[in-house]
Amino acid sequence: MQITELTAMELGKKIKAGEIGVSEAAKASLDQIKKEEKTIHAFLAVEEEAVLRQAEEVEKGIRAGRFNSPLAGVPIAVKDNICTRGMHTTCASKILENFVPFYDAEAVTQLKNAGLIILGKTNMDEFAMGSTTETSAYGVTRNPWDPSRVPGGSSGGSCAAVAAGESFLALGSDTGGSIRQPSSYCGVTGIKPTYGTVSRFGLIAYASSLDQIGPIGKTTEDCAALLEVIASHDKKDGTSMKREDTDFISALSEDVKSLRIGIPREYLTEGLDLDVKQAVEQAASYFKELGATVESFDLGLMEYTIPAYYVIASAEASSNLERFDGVKYGYRAENYEDLHDMYKRSRSEGFGPEVKRRIMLGSFVLSSGYYDAYYLKALKVRAKIKQVFDKAFARYDIILGPAAPTAAPKIGTSLSDPMKMYLSDIYTVAVNLAGLPGLTVPCTVSKEGLPVGVQLIGDCFSEKKLFSAGAGLERVRGAFPLPFAGKEAFS
Repeated sequence: MQITELTAMELGKKIKAGEIGVSEAAKASLDQIKKEEKTIHAFLAVEEEAVLRQAEEVEKGIRAGRFNSPLAGVPIAVKDNICTRGMHTTCASKILENFVPFYDAEAVTQLKNAGLIILGKTNMDEFAMGSTTETSAYGVTRNPWDPSRVPGGSSGGSCAAVAAGESFLALGSDTGGSIRQPSSYCGVTGIKPTYGTVSRFGLIAYASSLDQIGPIGKTTEDCAALLEVIASHDKKDGTSMKREDTDFISALSEDVKSLRIGIPREYLTEGLDLDVKQAVEQAASYFKELGATVESFDLGLMEYTIPAYYVIASAEASSNLERFDGVKYGYRAENYEDLHDMYKRSRSEGFGPEVKRRIMLGSFVLSSGYYDAYYLKALKVRAKIKQVFDKAFARYDIILGPAAPTAAPKIGTSLSDPMKMYLSDIYTVAVNLAGLPGLTVPCTVSKEGLPVGVQLIGDCFSEKKLFSAGAGLERVRGAFPLPFAGKEAFS
């Protein structure tokens, strides 16, 4: 088995045992990046010399006992909206093309403290606005399973990097499904933690009340280990939660016999591809085999989640992106008449079409005369959605459903119809509106040879139950292949 085929935890154990050197692991990732990037374009920046320097320092630290994390020495990729000191952080936007932060995001600080090797920054939808990684100002990322298809978004670069064997782990951000949906499209595992579990300090905001950084890996175990590293209380983030229950790896061996799992009937109705419906049914049979109780129920309010999400997210985006004006940092137009003309030209030239669309929508719903009709109403719906989930979790430990209505679509098909792209988030946005954790686990491969994942949703602070269920599903399902290792191995 090649180094790149190992899971992050397997690699970490071999590094700790001295069977694989940290520099050897880093070089394996760098070689895979060189091999795959011409096709996949998962990365926007990779600094090879800096990676190798990191590897040497971490190797010394491991041998000296300074790095004790099970992931010490493991290479990781970071989404390009998460600040990295001395390394370009662009949000895949022209308006931030020259921005180099002078500080690390808190999550990145935690990675460095644990001895992980940061390979570089991954491509994404511009300012995380999109579901396909096609709105990036720096080109499209392609799905490693089929380069004619999208990897999903907005964390498509991070998911593609793990699926292509370029990185063992990755950080993504999830505002309305941006970790869970591309994880399904790329056949990897990803979790959006409970809101406040991971510090948002250094995450360039899209919608502050919805955004959350989360792990992406090959397995549930990889994601649990990475979440242990980055979960922390941070005084720099007013929404950061102080949690004592972050020993997530311990949950992996827990029995799932006592779990009650509910499948909303609304999740399996029209608009869902047959391959995805069958994947959910397959996952349900896996859980029954493990002894869990699985039943269908009516969740309610599904038709309101997309409208409420896009009103709230766009309103917050219009406020958050106001700071990018061409004055302090980032892109500035060359020709302008006065200060206000500079603002307009810099923003018109610096932002892409999808970002402009959402800024305009957000400004509209916040404007005088429309605030009560749209934004305030969306906030009331958000509260109702949380109540609906509270009622469901009084009966069930976990909600099982799709992560996306289809397998990965062809490049160009979603972007040509923005409404179609927005509706692809129908199974994920409610999790962000309610602040819940959601885990995507690969389940099967479609008739077209594309991965299909299922989504496990838990109540607030119930990540341990999700990890336990995800690990149980993996045990029954068996090893899930990655395309660089030969996807034909799955049967």
